[in-house]
Amino acid sequence: MDDSVAVDAKRILLRYGAPISVLDNVPDEKRVEFARAVSRTSLPERESFLRKLLEENGFTADED
Repeated sequence: MDDSVAVDAKRILLRYGAPISVLDNVPDEKRVEFARAVSRTSLPERESFLRKLLEENGFTADED
């Protein structure tokens, strides 16, 4: 995988609220998969959709 794709995916996920501490545990392939899914979601729903994706795939942080 091209490093620039992985970097862009991480930026997208960070933009829509993924905590850095969580993204550090997500493999590059999953980051790209999540970023593509988020980009197909309507803008108002992206943050909640991303959090749901992270939770469903076991990449959540106990920050609350």
